[in-house]
Amino acid sequence: MIHKLSSIFKNKCPQCGKGMFFIDNNPYKLKLFDKMNKSCEQCGLNFEKEPGFYYGAMYINYGLSVLIGLIIFGIHYYLIGFDPKNYLISFTILLLLLIPVMYRTSRLVWINIFVKHKDK
Repeated sequence: MIHKLSSIFKNKCPQCGKGMFFIDNNPYKLKLFDKMNKSCEQCGLNFEKEPGFYYGAMYINYGLSVLIGLIIFGIHYYLIGFDPKNYLISFTILLLLLIPVMYRTSRLVWINIFVKHKDK
């Protein structure tokens, strides 16, 4: 479990934990935020499993969006005072700012569900 979390948060291969999953670690380099390596340079795991493999990552992304929405709702409701207009504005701005991070996180979570860690 710790290996899976490390792979997700450190942009590492889900199998060996050493190779880079995305080409660059910085999700806010917008020309590279969606560029993945074709395979792990350390263990050779193919990151492009099959056409459409990452469609399932959309469900992970949706879940993350709902979680962020609930957190923002709680902050507005308990700390700021709930106003639907302010809530929608802050939720929309935050989601727009987090698009690159959520895109990467959802793909890393998705592949970590299907690939087992191998100790070498």
